[in-house]
Amino acid sequence: MADQVLDAKGLSCPLPILRAKKAIKGMETGGTLEIEATDPGSVKDFEAFCRVTGNDLLESSEEDGGVYKFLIKKTG
Repeated sequence: MADQVLDAKGLSCPLPILRAKKAIKGMETGGTLEIEATDPGSVKDFEAFCRVTGNDLLESSEEDGGVYKFLIKKTG
């Protein structure tokens, strides 16, 4: 279970990333953030976001109904 959940469904790029960045900034190191998004581009966006920021993308999945879920762990 994630420490925090961000509902970014219905938002287009770059809003899911911007909201995730703000949420992660307020978290403690080691905390986890689950993001739910409907933008298909968010898959590559969150991979790149984690690569650039150094946070860990623990999970990335697509659920029924076109909802993408991401689990990110804050590393620093």
